Amino acid sequence: MLAKRNRVFDAAHLRFHREEDEASALHCFVLDCSGSMLNGKRLALAKGLVAALFDRAYRERSEVALVCFGGATAEVRREPGAAHWWNDGWLAPIGGGGGTPLALGVHTGANVLLKAARHKPSQRRVLWLLTDGRSAEMPARPDSADQIVIVDFESEAVGLGRCMKLAESWRADYRTAADMTPA
Repeated sequence: MLAKRNRVFDAAHLRFHREEDEASALHCFVLDCSGSMLNGKRLALAKGLVAALFDRAYRERSEVALVCFGGATAEVRREPGAAHWWNDGWLAPIGGGGGTPLALGVHTGANVLLKAARHKPSQRRVLWLLTDGRSAEMPARPDSADQIVIVDFESEAVGLGRCMKLAESWRADYRTAADMTPA
């Protein structure tokens, strides 16, 4: 209407402005693949939850990324992108074992979010940490995350409660694996 002003309306007056869909979210899943996650099939449960969360992200048109850590390494298994091609067959071969380099895993996930923020500054960035908390490390809160969700897979009768402590110090959302699994 601004282009038309007081002239007779014509198709040349129409303007189309495509907005970038940067307001969507990037969900970066940081998955603990250490030896302790193999106890009680926690890693299998965590991988199933990641698959369900990827599916939810697909429906919401959000982007996803996956970082796996265990032993002495942390690896970006899925760079940020659309969740449309994700399937269980790709997730199944992810194995576990070794120690729990929690700080390295969190740092790697934070770097993924930081890199994504440079390309899409207005995109909301969510870091999901899926772990049993069997690490003495208490890494600093990743500043590159707008929201953090810690999913606690600890299932021992007498728990250490490290995930809860980490969530409190990071001001993160805390959930247990049982909270996340459908009834």
